[in-house]
Amino acid sequence: MAGTRHSGFPALEGEGSSSSFLDFVSRNNPGLLPFGRDLPAGSMPATPHGTTIVALTFAGGVLMAGDRRATMGTMIASRHIEKVFPADKYSVLGIAGTAGIAIDMVRLFQVELEHYEKIEGTRLSLEGKANRLGAMVRANLPMALQGLSVVPLFAGIEYGAATGRLFSYDVTGGRYEELEHHSVGSGSVFARGALKKLWRPELSEEDAVAVAVEALIDAADDDSATGGPDLIRALWPVVYTVKNDGATRVSQEALAAAVAGIVKHRSIERREA
Repeated sequence: MAGTRHSGFPALEGEGSSSSFLDFVSRNNPGLLPFGRDLPAGSMPATPHGTTIVALTFAGGVLMAGDRRATMGTMIASRHIEKVFPADKYSVLGIAGTAGIAIDMVRLFQVELEHYEKIEGTRLSLEGKANRLGAMVRANLPMALQGLSVVPLFAGIEYGAATGRLFSYDVTGGRYEELEHHSVGSGSVFARGALKKLWRPELSEEDAVAVAVEALIDAADDDSATGGPDLIRALWPVVYTVKNDGATRVSQEALAAAVAGIVKHRSIERREA
């Protein structure tokens, strides 16, 4: 039947139809895109920035975690910001950089994947998702050159696969597959050092959560823009796991227990660093 696919999903008709929502909007109304605007020359005002994101593989899946602090210059802009989001059922996305543009990019990417699934009647492959995210980062390059950069971290699993995969990006949209673990953001150098020491093959999901939280604690210890777990306010990192049954947010109770275990262990050892 005209106008439909065998999958039962309606097809876009007419000039400009596309299975890519990004391409469709770019052609028809680019001003709606988070990076489809012209900025005046001159220095940019201070804007909230988000850091730090860590991701690692474990037995049967992949995990991503982000701290809750956003900074604006030397000020703490927010202690409650969320930087890790489900992109779709089998992938997650973490953002570091200019918070406003990054969150808009996350929403656009979520719509992009949903749009593709509805038009094509099938999910985009994990490799395809990573490529489309790279195109969005590349489209933001003019804004990045004016100081409004966004650097994401992407992770997911192909349905039926035994292991998850990680992808990092640079501001030009360059995409790089990472093995085992990775981190982005201002505290990433400290988090990555912790991950090198703590990660091991075939981690259990519970141990992977503890490793990610401890890496963020180490990052917060040496990077003022990264916020560690806040025991007074009961603020814990945002942590997602992705396995064959989909993406799941780790509960506050599990994170509180992981933080308590790390604090207890370090207190017993009387560690200074």
